[in-house]
Amino acid sequence: MSTDFSIKPVGVPVAAPITAPVSEAAQNAVPTDLPPSRSVTAADAGTRASINSNVVNASVSNQVIIDRDAASVVYQVVDNRTSQVVRQFPEEAVLRRRAYFRTLDLTKEAPTRLGATDRRA
Repeated sequence: MSTDFSIKPVGVPVAAPITAPVSEAAQNAVPTDLPPSRSVTAADAGTRASINSNVVNASVSNQVIIDRDAASVVYQVVDNRTSQVVRQFPEEAVLRRRAYFRTLDLTKEAPTRLGATDRRA
């Protein structure tokens, strides 16, 4: 019995080139030449996109509100011109659901008083 437990390769592995099959439609395609005004070029990877924060902040404002019924902190983005909420987290439906379940939990914990005519069964 051998004491050598290492695995030894039998042959030299060969890397097989992978070629993607070319479809018949791609072979028969007509080359497209577009004028520069109608073509799309990739953006330079070195340039960064920037947002003019003065324009963004002029039209909307951020608010943080504490909803006592739902016992939650609410983040809102409000349009300054119309005073309407543009975005809100958590959503209104989530807040209503939290307030409902919180009310149920509070009513379970409140002790019930027995009247003079009420008896425990």
